[in-house]
Amino acid sequence: QVQLVESGGGSVQAGGSLRLSCAASGYIDSRYCMGWFRQAPGKEREGVAAIVSGGGTSYADSVKGRFTISKDNAKGTLYLQMNSLKPEDTAMYYCAARPPSSRGYCYTFRNFAYWGQGTQVTVSS
Repeated sequence: QVQLVESGGGSVQAGGSLRLSCAASGYIDSRYCMGWFRQAPGKEREGVAAIVSGGGTSYADSVKGRFTISKDNAKGTLYLQMNSLKPEDTAMYYCAARPPSSRGYCYTFRNFAYWGQGTQVTVSS
């Protein structure tokens, strides 16, 4: 089994920053594709950022230039640095993982198999 535990959410004013962390454990290694997703009330879940084993990344258009995904393989931790936050970034943020496969699936946020419980991010205007 794979366990993913998010932390770092909170409330911040527009223009502020937050860094989310996701601690991964269990049957997972650095080859896995890792990603961040979010879901706002009344909206569908959407992919925010993804990173493949070699460090390549993909971002949703809405967060490009503001969010940065990274990982520390030694610590088994995934990060999402969020800058210039906007009220529309308010959502529950989830960490997710999928076994190694085509980078295309990772970059397009498809078929993630493992999910964390989520951490709430609230941005006020």
